[in-house]
Amino acid sequence: MSWTLSGVLLVSCSLLAIGGMLLRPFGSKEWMWSLGGAALLVASGLLPWRDAFGAVARGGDVYAFLIGIMALAELARHQGLFAWLATHLLRAGRGSRARLFSLVYLLGTLVTIVLSNDTTAVVLTPAVFAALARTDGDPLPYLYACAFVANAASFVLPISNPANLVIFGHAMPSAIPWLGAFGLASLAAIALTYLSLFFWHRRGLARTYRFDDGEAALAPAQMRAAVAIAAATLGLIAAATFGYNVGYAALALAAAALAAIALRDRDAAGFVAKHLAWHVVPLVAGLFIIVAALDRAGVLDLARAAIVHAQSYGTIVGNLALGASVALASNVFNNLPVALASGYALQTMHALPHSVNATLVAVDLGPNLSITGSLATLLWIIALRRDGIEVTAWQFLRLGFVVVVPALVVALALVR
Repeated sequence: MSWTLSGVLLVSCSLLAIGGMLLRPFGSKEWMWSLGGAALLVASGLLPWRDAFGAVARGGDVYAFLIGIMALAELARHQGLFAWLATHLLRAGRGSRARLFSLVYLLGTLVTIVLSNDTTAVVLTPAVFAALARTDGDPLPYLYACAFVANAASFVLPISNPANLVIFGHAMPSAIPWLGAFGLASLAAIALTYLSLFFWHRRGLARTYRFDDGEAALAPAQMRAAVAIAAATLGLIAAATFGYNVGYAALALAAAALAAIALRDRDAAGFVAKHLAWHVVPLVAGLFIIVAALDRAGVLDLARAAIVHAQSYGTIVGNLALGASVALASNVFNNLPVALASGYALQTMHALPHSVNATLVAVDLGPNLSITGSLATLLWIIALRRDGIEVTAWQFLRLGFVVVVPALVVALALVR
């Protein structure tokens, strides 16, 4: 990296944008800082507009995936499917807090795998809280389960986390090779995260709960919507299995599901348009530009050098060293910009496959240490605050350290 005046200004603008995105001073939005920082880089001439345009264009499949997955999640929320599932969990728990915790964790795992970690944070978490409000139990253990499994299960399939698309880009493996590389590591991460959470909350989970049973039957319209959403989800899994572009597949399948549901429910399209988190698209687009600027300043050369150095230690030790570094950076700077920077660096060098895979595990699982570590956790915090629940950074870090360290070490040792 060359410390020229333009290079220093470029890095300063980039870090200012990322810091503002995380801290959100004066009630500002994340996308304002990301897009504002990107615009400043281009307007000042620090980054040529052609490079900025090329950086934005690189993220087309990522934007498509985000919109598609969020649309499916909002459709499911509009139809009350997650609330229906949460009510059935209360019944299936049969008064046992431990059994209910296991069921919530299992549901969170399944939702994360097929609808991405952001869906677990944004849609499942409020549904679980609403269901727990009908009991006499503490909702926090179950809400923590949603937060931590959203990251722990986010590398089971390529579609489980938008960051997976960022790391691999257009070289995304199909589902079978993916499972060969990440299968054991993801199972270990899910199992160890569950055991750590259960041990931490073991005293509270040893008790029973009472709940106010309510209506849990799906209306015919909801059943039809559930079939449409399930079909879209299966189509997305099939696309990942056979190596199709999962980003554009998610957008097309979500549009098809929305069209099928809107034939009988005229409010569906309006609900999705109103509640879909559109701001995520300019947020990510701005970060693509910022990462391109950092590469122009030579910052990503340092990342490439670190990857090459880690590879010299061999597979397991190299994975642990690289994974620890990426996980730490993700918790400090958020995993989305770290994923974009790591993906950009990996795609422009001859990195060994195990280094790419270790980086992805660290980006997906590592951010469980801090409340600002991942976009999913930030969305989870926002969802809790809407319901009047406050989780401090220290509370999350204390639990996160117990949960993440063993899961991350074992996952990095097992990834192929």
